[in-house]
Amino acid sequence: MKKMIIHGGQRLSGSVNIGGAKNSTVALIPAAILADTPVKFDMVPDILDVHNLMLILESMNVHSRFVDGVLTIDPTEIVEAPMPSKAIKSLRASYYFMGALLGRFGRATLTFPGGDNIGPRPIDQHIKAFKALGAEVDDDHGTVRITTGNKGLHGARIFLDVVSVGATINTILAAVKANGLTTIENAAKEPEIIDIATFLNNMGAHVRGAGTDVIRIEGVPVLRATNVHTIIPDRIEAGTYLAMAAAMGDGVEIHNIIPEHLESFTAKLIEMGVDMRIGEDSAYVGPSNNLKAIQVKTMPFPGFATDLQQPITPLLLKAKGSSVIVDTIYPQRLKHVPELKKMGAKIRPEKDMIVVDHTDHLTGATVDAGEIRAGAALMIAALMAEGTTTITSAENILRGYGSIVDKLTALNADVKIADGNRVEEL
Repeated sequence: MKKMIIHGGQRLSGSVNIGGAKNSTVALIPAAILADTPVKFDMVPDILDVHNLMLILESMNVHSRFVDGVLTIDPTEIVEAPMPSKAIKSLRASYYFMGALLGRFGRATLTFPGGDNIGPRPIDQHIKAFKALGAEVDDDHGTVRITTGNKGLHGARIFLDVVSVGATINTILAAVKANGLTTIENAAKEPEIIDIATFLNNMGAHVRGAGTDVIRIEGVPVLRATNVHTIIPDRIEAGTYLAMAAAMGDGVEIHNIIPEHLESFTAKLIEMGVDMRIGEDSAYVGPSNNLKAIQVKTMPFPGFATDLQQPITPLLLKAKGSSVIVDTIYPQRLKHVPELKKMGAKIRPEKDMIVVDHTDHLTGATVDAGEIRAGAALMIAALMAEGTTTITSAENILRGYGSIVDKLTALNADVKIADGNRVEEL
């Protein structure tokens, strides 16, 4: 088990480059097995989720190579084989192999995905879509078996009962080689969905409407990669560094962002009174004082991202008055709350809200990163705190934030990763 050790109180300054989007990457890698040629991705973040997905690929005789942010995947000799249950269960995004395998072979068998425990995230909408496309689905105590028989998949009209990024992407992956036209209504609009559609279309797919609530997919028999796909910047990583810079920065420049993907988040920072200047593909955050309390309500894109409600929380501790967070996507996303309280934060769950009161002083403590974004919140709080904070289960942070120690050290933070009793000098 890895630990992150942070000596707090250091003011941050300098610049940081944002990597490729985790939430795109974990769908693009399964999508790669739909290709009839090798594929290559650039701007791939060096995170644990990528390495776990590479293990899953290897179990299917899909060879991959990851060097300097470039990931090459060769699915041309793919075979159907049981996937490693440990990697599957540690990574919820492995459920994208359901749609990808269904699109490639017309069948798929997976153990139920794992990943962050942030409350119920059922896959009923995924299954509804697969059935509409002509598949039969059998759930045997957590093992999902999907088959299509001799007829294969066919186009269908699918209305998602709830806006779901996962179900939208999985439906696209299953439908992209199906016979006929598939229409997804009430589709999610996240930038990562546009990224997946761009990758598939560049290989010859016919996916239209990505980024709107109606997506149409005309099935094609073959997908061939002819160029390198560059993954979009990670808006969640960008938001995390923006909040960190506002909380502890003496002037931090954040490069490689798409400001339009962050508008709901940066609007809240501006409302608080954060000193921020936004450029075409970067943002500068200056020392920010006299911050005002705000209300945050998470919503599907283009609303405030649920993945950013935890990273903004330590910054809210600096605001005068009481801030309120309502997470309409994952109301049980509360793992950071008791851990922040150990550090002296005045924060509490109340009904369906999180109330964050002004807190003058945080003290280093031993806390646990129960999931990726909770870990990000604790990391920012540890940088703000007096003394040393030890974050256990730090591998959860490493699942979502590439080169995190290098990036923080370059900003003047005092951060190390310890593996057992051994400290890694990164």
